Amino acid sequence: MKTLIVFLWFSFLASGFPWASPVWAQKTADKPFILGIIDEIPSTRLGEKRILNLYLPDDYQQNKTARYPVIYLLDGSANEDFVHIVGLVQFCQMIQILPKSIVVGIANVDRKRDFTFPTTIAEDKANYPTTGGSARFMAFLEKELQPFIQKKYRTNGSRTLIGQSLGGLLATEILLKKPDLFTTYLIVSPSLWWDNESLLAKAPQFVSQSPDPPRQVYISVGSEGKQMEDDARKLADVLRQSGQKNQQVIFAPLPDENHLTILHESIYRAFKTLNPNR
Repeated sequence: MKTLIVFLWFSFLASGFPWASPVWAQKTADKPFILGIIDEIPSTRLGEKRILNLYLPDDYQQNKTARYPVIYLLDGSANEDFVHIVGLVQFCQMIQILPKSIVVGIANVDRKRDFTFPTTIAEDKANYPTTGGSARFMAFLEKELQPFIQKKYRTNGSRTLIGQSLGGLLATEILLKKPDLFTTYLIVSPSLWWDNESLLAKAPQFVSQSPDPPRQVYISVGSEGKQMEDDARKLADVLRQSGQKNQQVIFAPLPDENHLTILHESIYRAFKTLNPNR
């Protein structure tokens, strides 16, 4: 009898007093949280369509005359680095150490193919059978992607490239072979060991033939083994010793970070260092 009274009392509370209804019973309309937009570009250079994840500044739709710097992000898939870098960009804009910028995340199809040049090392060929397509990917960036972004979105002349690991290898190759593609290079933990460090060995030759417009290069590496650390330092030394007066080179080792943890801290420090007057 006592149990029945308790049951009836709670039933009465639930039906007779709406304010007594539990929170989980209240229905709310779900709304999407929109971080950016998804675009798509057909590429004849790569023979495929490529997905682009884009972040636009909060005033992009309202301020129709403004033009913005563009940050191009390798490994820009939604489940890779796009969300993390956009968070840093938004935060650095909020605390006014970075100008309002567009972020273009280039979603991967086969990063081992796109980010590496052909190797002479048999072990590399066995472990990475699809490699060697960086020349085509660089042509895609130059001839297709950048013109596409410049035509469709309101951009200015500032173009930053962010690449880590194999993406850092590609960013280094672009810097050495096609330096005018970007005005700022953020190179994190570059995999310069590729092909027995052949790109690093040829770096002085490439640099000696490079034009000298204003350019910023920020290189960082964590505690990632002697070869990775030495290679990053050698790259910075080659660039510093080039005699190019308009190229700013910053080498920023982060010994408290490793290959998995370095990206956030490195890019945050790069934004702060390269934008000192904001």
